[in-house]
Amino acid sequence: MMNWNKSHIRETMLSLETAALHSARTNYLDYVSIAQLDRSEPIENDEQAQAEVASDLAEALDDTLHDYADKLEKLRTIDFGPKSAVEEGAVIKLSGRHFVIAVSTSKFTCDGREFMGISTMAPIFEAIEGARTGETVQFNGRDLIVEDVE
Repeated sequence: MMNWNKSHIRETMLSLETAALHSARTNYLDYVSIAQLDRSEPIENDEQAQAEVASDLAEALDDTLHDYADKLEKLRTIDFGPKSAVEEGAVIKLSGRHFVIAVSTSKFTCDGREFMGISTMAPIFEAIEGARTGETVQFNGRDLIVEDVE
């Protein structure tokens, strides 16, 4: 048993996802302001084209904002209590790497260890779901050892 501080891991994930949301929101607002042309003046063709591109980017970023908001809500509501098998809210060590079964994230460091968040929608989750400490699972033709589940 690794005895991870799961509440600290959750807080780290929330902090990182909140920062990503704020960054995406800033980018969104920047693009929206570029996309709004002054209709009181004649519009050049290249200005129109730039505004259309900026508008498309703003729309794509809007989806990103919703994705981050959904991730934050999920992180707040997941039960991170003790787990004996791989399920949502578990922190696991899988073939030498540490994962949090919650939402997908980039690699992050917490308490001196590198983690990565895995969504329950990720293909690997299907392979590891329900596995217990010491079990071997197969994913993409490779054997993976579940070294710890908490």
